[in-house]
Amino acid sequence: MAQEDSSDFAGVPDSFQRLWTPHRMVYIDGEGKPRDDKECPFCASPARDDEDGLIVHRGEHAYVVMNLFPYNPGHLLVCPYRHYARYIDSTAEETREIAELTQQAIRVLERVSRPSGYNVGINQGAVAGAGIAMHLHQHVVPRWQGDVNFLPIVGQTKAVPQLLSDARERLAAAWGDVRP
Repeated sequence: MAQEDSSDFAGVPDSFQRLWTPHRMVYIDGEGKPRDDKECPFCASPARDDEDGLIVHRGEHAYVVMNLFPYNPGHLLVCPYRHYARYIDSTAEETREIAELTQQAIRVLERVSRPSGYNVGINQGAVAGAGIAMHLHQHVVPRWQGDVNFLPIVGQTKAVPQLLSDARERLAAAWGDVRP
């Protein structure tokens, strides 16, 4: 039996469709993932201008930012400015503002994107799924009927049809117009 070379298969038609997402290797390899508190992206983001930092809104104790690796278009994070990991370490003011900003994020998403529902929550600790466990953050993930298909299950790939900068611009523009 002749030995096959992997280059023999390049371009050979088969039954598989391929969605190449090489940009996801940054996330998979943990590139840019903070190794210590000095590299925390949730501390660095507010030091940038809103567009560069992907910030949608700044509050007094917390801010709203686009998720760099979103589950869906418009996936927001509500983050306290202060660097801490555990929800129970939030001050009363931080807790109140995180809740209020989460409510406002949902109102703005409803106006801009009209999702059918939301996943809202905090993954506290690496074992609970927090990609950046060192800095508390709450997810606000808009959901639409049928937004989950075979790609995440079979292909471990999520198709996100909107650029982060476009989503940030639309959400930031609508933030002040939406009232409780």
